[in-house]
Amino acid sequence: MAFDKKLLDIVACPVCKGKLEYDKEQQILICKADRLVYPINDGIPVLLADKATNLQDVSE
Repeated sequence: MAFDKKLLDIVACPVCKGKLEYDKEQQILICKADRLVYPINDGIPVLLADKATNLQDVSE
């Protein structure tokens, strides 16, 4: 199942409530304000703060 980019209009970072950016290649959502990355599993974003990883860890 693919992630529906229309969801970007309604989802927000659970930590700061800011906008998220979609990385299609890595299937992740990125919050640049908090420098957090949220996974997308089977087209479903996992927007749980305890499941987020640091943006620096993903870019390496």
